[in-house]
Amino acid sequence: MSVAPRLNRLFAPDGKCFDVAVDHGFFGERSFLTDIEDMHSVVQKLIKADPDAIQMTIGQANILQSIPGKAKPSLVLRTDIANVYGKTLPRTLYSRIIGSAVEQAMRLDAACVVVNLFNLPDQPEVYEACIQNICQLKPECERYGMPLMIEPLVMKDNSGGGYMVDGDIDKILPLVRQAIELGADVIKADPCDDVSQYHQVIQVAAGKPVLVRGGGRVPDAEIFQRTYELMGQGAMGIVYGRNVIQHRNPTGMTRALMAIVHNGATPEAAIVHLEG
Repeated sequence: MSVAPRLNRLFAPDGKCFDVAVDHGFFGERSFLTDIEDMHSVVQKLIKADPDAIQMTIGQANILQSIPGKAKPSLVLRTDIANVYGKTLPRTLYSRIIGSAVEQAMRLDAACVVVNLFNLPDQPEVYEACIQNICQLKPECERYGMPLMIEPLVMKDNSGGGYMVDGDIDKILPLVRQAIELGADVIKADPCDDVSQYHQVIQVAAGKPVLVRGGGRVPDAEIFQRTYELMGQGAMGIVYGRNVIQHRNPTGMTRALMAIVHNGATPEAAIVHLEG
């Protein structure tokens, strides 16, 4: 079954997408809950700003989907849960997929499902679990016409004290390509250390749309400049969470980033949206 109808709901007519991620509570880390404690309030603020999609979990998706009317963002459903983000890692790490993931996504009227592909130093079991998750999801997605977003995530050693993204382009590229080979319809990938090299990620994705992860909170000027440059490198959009929900003005931040993604606004033009 074709995934095109749901992809058409995920991406705007210009082929671009801004997906705001508020699925952080799935991972069991206290720091991830900052400013998303009241999810009803968070979702209302985001709907007001009108991003293309909101990324949520099975336990919270109804907050979005129970809102009446057609004019609301599409749902991207997180399908896997992991315990790899803590400052101190537990004795056993895991990455598990939720039961009947695609059927649950269908019942929630999701436009897409998302799953991780972790590459953690010296943790081959987690990597294998991610491969198994994807191999289980892909045929179900094909059966129901559900787009599969894969999130290749290269992480540094945890000895530095918690979740750290590795922006090495030579590590990102093979993991992105592996996600494509496994059947990704959409890629959600980290930026590389040198943003000017990001066109290589676009190329290795072989024509599938690439949405760039936001990562941890950074100053407004930095996230605007990075987003502007990434879009110029060929990205089809962004998936940002903490840089939106932990901002003093989440609605204005969403509108500013939407202007960069969809209108090609410069960082200087985008910042005007924060003044309202």
